[in-house]
Amino acid sequence: MGSAAAYARARETILRICRGESDARTLRLEALDAIRRAVGFDAYAWLLTDPETSVGSSPLADVPCLPRLPQLIRLKYATSVNRWTSLPSAAASLHRVTGGSLSLSLMWRELLGRYQVTDIASSVYRDRFGCWGFLDLWRINAPEFTEGDIEFLGHIAAPVTAALRRGLARTFIPATGGDQMPAGPVVLLLSPALEVRAQTPQTQRYLRILVPPDAEDQTPVPAGAYNVAAQLLAAEAGVDDNPPVARVHLASGRWLTLRAARLDTNPETPAAAGGDIAVSIEPSTASDRVSVFARACGLTPRETELLQHLAGGAGTREVAGQMFVSENTVQDHLKSIFDKSSARSRRALLARALDT
Repeated sequence: MGSAAAYARARETILRICRGESDARTLRLEALDAIRRAVGFDAYAWLLTDPETSVGSSPLADVPCLPRLPQLIRLKYATSVNRWTSLPSAAASLHRVTGGSLSLSLMWRELLGRYQVTDIASSVYRDRFGCWGFLDLWRINAPEFTEGDIEFLGHIAAPVTAALRRGLARTFIPATGGDQMPAGPVVLLLSPALEVRAQTPQTQRYLRILVPPDAEDQTPVPAGAYNVAAQLLAAEAGVDDNPPVARVHLASGRWLTLRAARLDTNPETPAAAGGDIAVSIEPSTASDRVSVFARACGLTPRETELLQHLAGGAGTREVAGQMFVSENTVQDHLKSIFDKSSARSRRALLARALDT
């Protein structure tokens, strides 16, 4: 159990980290270091999420079962207990929620129990604009997390959420340099157990960018593909109804969209009956980019609607007519969008949102 002083020191450190402008990976690493000083843990998994679908991407993890990563991800999405999409609060302990009956968790029952995991503290980072990430802290052969530990994790959730959202907004810059991405989608074919069956020639190139391997000669781990495929399985099982889609930031302002769908050569066979899963990976469309950009910048529904009209090529008069408001109201909305997005002109705004 951490002391009140340790919680306070860690919280101040995290607030300082969140006030900075670190990228999402650096922010998470620094925050984990501060959390560890107040709340001990033996393993962790921290993912960013698509703010609209809550599907994970960009994993940062140190767990003892990495060789069984496909199974771990599949079970994480299939487990309803303490699922990040339905946590009633910002943080919760598996031991407390289950009353010590950890086997109520499918993930613990089928995998983590054999690794002597004694508790999992789950945190979700969400606000009214979307879900920005989730964190699982594991304790192995150690006492369960205390009420103070969970309270501390709950207290730091709001500043971490805001920092993750602001950080994502900063990634929207006009793409510069780097390799050109193929114009069309690439495909990764997975079994229902998330084993890789086949892939198109350009797939490894995308995967290497999404989750770079530790060494150049290593095969990249398709963690992003595992996540959207696991969400498809969860949706089919009725665990969560979010679509199996994730929009993921690369370097230099580029974005990819991952989607999962069942393949079945027999049209009379139900999709969920066990067919392979095709994960497509392709550059995000203008609509996909605008949707995430608007949420990351904290735009209101009306401001988002206005931005969508601008992205479609409409001028001020056309926007006013389509939104049934005056041109002055359109200009007022634009000023608010400029303030929230740090754009100084309509051209700069669209360049960031659309990569034009």
